[in-house]
Amino acid sequence: MPEPLDAALAEVRALLLDPALTRAVAAGRRRGQHPSVVRAELRPVTLKAGPRLQIATSDGSRPYTRNVAPGAEADAAVDALLAEPFGNWHVETGRTTLQLRVTKSGEAQVHRAATARPTTAEPAGHDRAKDYLLDPGDPIFAEIGGSAAKRRQVDAFLRALAATVPDDLAGPLRVADLGCGNAYLTFAAYRWLAQRGLDVHLVGVDVREDQRQRNTELAQRLGWADRVRFVAGTIADAVVEPAPDLVLALHACDTATDEALARAVRWRARWVLAAPCCHHDVAAQLRPRPAPPPYDLLIRQGILRERFADVLTDALRAGLLRLHGYRAEVVEFVDSRHTPRNLLIRARRTGAAPTGAQRAEYGALVDQWGVTPRLATLLGEPAARGDSTDGSRFCC
Repeated sequence: MPEPLDAALAEVRALLLDPALTRAVAAGRRRGQHPSVVRAELRPVTLKAGPRLQIATSDGSRPYTRNVAPGAEADAAVDALLAEPFGNWHVETGRTTLQLRVTKSGEAQVHRAATARPTTAEPAGHDRAKDYLLDPGDPIFAEIGGSAAKRRQVDAFLRALAATVPDDLAGPLRVADLGCGNAYLTFAAYRWLAQRGLDVHLVGVDVREDQRQRNTELAQRLGWADRVRFVAGTIADAVVEPAPDLVLALHACDTATDEALARAVRWRARWVLAAPCCHHDVAAQLRPRPAPPPYDLLIRQGILRERFADVLTDALRAGLLRLHGYRAEVVEFVDSRHTPRNLLIRARRTGAAPTGAQRAEYGALVDQWGVTPRLATLLGEPAARGDSTDGSRFCC
């Protein structure tokens, strides 16, 4: 039922100034009104000078962060934000989660619930966050799941992200996650990047409409719907505008990874992180062909052929990225004890033209094995010499 807006905002104020505050986000706008900032995020922090309320705002082009002291300074800062005509508030404390939406008639639609707790206990105090880039007690884990295995995978991914995006990055950062699935790494990426003070806009793409709806609802519950959105479509054809700076493709199956890499190259994305999943395309091309000597033993057995095809596929992907102006490397994504699909292709655009040696190295490898990687076809690279097909007849 709608409630008077003044009374609902008074309740929000009390929660924002509550010592048990965990996090709050204000976003959106009321009908016919425009806040002076497009988003505000509040959370408690502990500095050398003592506890502070951190307020991060963005005007749409750059973020601004300040830390205010409890008492009169925090009261005034909170009152100023509540006076802004935001359309939505999402507030979490250790006990309560409140979501407020201002209706077209100027009333408040309020949802209140007990704050969900992580299912796995964590050590108390600051020490629990030291081993993780994203605090295991962060409220995001109440939404995406907080198992130990998931936290480890999130942390491994964020460390790869931290090694990719420079510390001194300024200005807005546009991110596309292609083949995002249930998007838990998508949300973790946004949370961590935003905590760094970056002005992040993220689009998740998945072919399933039900995933789009689920992920959109989750973004709304987290208060991020103005910055994190989802579209349903294929990796190759989904509309993503404007072009992203950072492209993620995490466990996209088989040639879907190639489609993601090809789009990143065409977008001239500054950074790419791709964790391939299954590798069927090159393996299928190897199956009917005799191996070049002396490598027959390498692919005679099915399991060895599959594993070699995995390595060959990712080596060729990295090589093709180098031919298209990227510095590319293949690194471990997460410990192999947790998943056998633990490689990550990490690339940074340099714009450098390929050298003759790089082209010769790539060409010799595809010619020796007689394969045409799907990524090569998508990028318009010539097929291997002596291969009269585009490789599609071998596709599984």
